[in-house]
Amino acid sequence: MTERLADAGLRAIDEKRRAGERLSLEDGIRLFACRDLLALGALANREREARHGARAFFNYNLRLEATNVCVASCLFCSFARLRPGDPGAYTLSLEEAWDKLRARAHQPLTEVHIVNGLHPDLPFSYYTDLLRGFKRIRPDIHLKCFTAVEIAFFADLYDMSDEQVLRELIAAGLDSLPGGGAEIFAERVRRKICHDKCGTDRYLDIHRAAHRLGLRTNVTMLYGHIETMEERVDHMLRCRALQDETGGFQAFIPLAFHPDNNQMRKLPAPTAADTLRVHAVARLMLDNIPHVKAFWIATGVDVAQMALWFGADDLDGTVQEEKIYHMAGSDTPQAMTTAEISRLVRQAGREPLERDTLYRVVDATPAAAPAAL
Repeated sequence: MTERLADAGLRAIDEKRRAGERLSLEDGIRLFACRDLLALGALANREREARHGARAFFNYNLRLEATNVCVASCLFCSFARLRPGDPGAYTLSLEEAWDKLRARAHQPLTEVHIVNGLHPDLPFSYYTDLLRGFKRIRPDIHLKCFTAVEIAFFADLYDMSDEQVLRELIAAGLDSLPGGGAEIFAERVRRKICHDKCGTDRYLDIHRAAHRLGLRTNVTMLYGHIETMEERVDHMLRCRALQDETGGFQAFIPLAFHPDNNQMRKLPAPTAADTLRVHAVARLMLDNIPHVKAFWIATGVDVAQMALWFGADDLDGTVQEEKIYHMAGSDTPQAMTTAEISRLVRQAGREPLERDTLYRVVDATPAAAPAAL
């Protein structure tokens, strides 16, 4: 393998990582330029296994998008509708949202994951009541809700500070923040694809504030559209810098651009090779973020399995009601059972382990392998 890494131009990076040295912007660009995908994967896999061995994590969660009404005009989005009453627009009543959890009383869910459009007409009490209602139904459920973009929108709409919004949501039951809305941090890209929503500095400041208040969060990166390789690495380095400061990020989640039904539909979707490359580079660059997630809804199930050998150690979870990616053309299932996820992990040669949102083991004994047919 040493000879292959040398042939791939990765010897110096290999030596740096073996010595525990941090990779630079130039190193990251070199990793993306590497033509030998398997050599890159081997480097990332070594980092992954040093942290997690053969384990591959997942959780029993419910994904909920309470409204797709959104005042932002992101070019890559197929989910949002500008106004209530527009074709395809919806907003769940509180009872309708709570019924999603009530209907799963038989499921050992550990997490409800909520992201929404930026609805201009809902009162702030809609969101606080939403959280309180979920906690009444199931007091032990972990509520991972509202992206930093939503927090910024709430603050501006309801004349509050970002920290005040976070504090009031925490009082209502908020337990952590998802990582959505990061897109690409480069200002050049943001001006073109998401000019009218929360910018990079504010996104990171909101996560900084959340970490200070005791919340754990994730962070995402939307890839495969108009960003450059340098902009991808810069994005990772900004995540790494905030993690150095706060230690509050749990997982980095690359999100594949999907072109269907949006204003960027003339662009091709990223290839499987690009997806594997992004996960591998993330694992190598983000030496201080514990987990790299292959979100199977975005990557596709087969590629998510392969990503478990290219740096990823987490597959997200059961999901159950995802709309954002499916409205953009994803052909993945809308849900998987824990048994199905466990089977896929084993088929990939890894060891499935159910976790909760904070990566505490839910069941230390993986589900039994299916009987041979």
